[in-house]
Amino acid sequence: MGVIGAIIRRDLRLALRQGVDVTLALAFFLIAASLFPLGVGPTPELLTRISPGIIWVLALLAVMLSLDRIFQADYDDGSLELMALSPQPLILVAAAKSIAHWITTGLPLVALAPVIALLFNFPIEGYGALILGLLLGTPALSFIGGIGAALVLGARRAGPLTALLVLPLYIPVLIFGVSAVDAALNQIDPTPHLLILAALLAGSLALGPVAAAAAIRASFR
Repeated sequence: MGVIGAIIRRDLRLALRQGVDVTLALAFFLIAASLFPLGVGPTPELLTRISPGIIWVLALLAVMLSLDRIFQADYDDGSLELMALSPQPLILVAAAKSIAHWITTGLPLVALAPVIALLFNFPIEGYGALILGLLLGTPALSFIGGIGAALVLGARRAGPLTALLVLPLYIPVLIFGVSAVDAALNQIDPTPHLLILAALLAGSLALGPVAAAAAIRASFR
């Protein structure tokens, strides 16, 4: 746990120093969300109906925009290789860096989502399912994204390649995140959908760092 805490604190300090990288995902989330009412029209009923899908898709894309921050900078300056050669398990390093990515990207998106929901005339009864779903889903996106970010280390045009790798794995999180909100808006219990999101989070937490560590080791061979 000391190793995880030290790496998380280090990555958080670096993220604060390089504030542009952190604000880029949030700016994309805000700007893209503000364009939808202009594109589809200001009809409240239409905006309410499409808002769960829009918020979740934009959150997914915002997370994906920042995946290269998980490992790429440390790979370029040699820090990641030193971490791989150090006594601490590389799985803990991968887990800590994915957690730091969620804190600097996913957690601000969760905090910003209710503000975005106001733009879409979002009903009050859906806020609980929206926030809970994002709290369960965005960490899973970071852990799954860590696998893709590790697989493309050293590759040219790593950004598009990462997107191609992780997008199919993101689809279940997107489906059940939107389904939870739709269920709440239709006065149906969203608990089953939220439990599936929790299961996806548990699976990504267990398997994501293992796969990412294996990919990091392969990148240094």
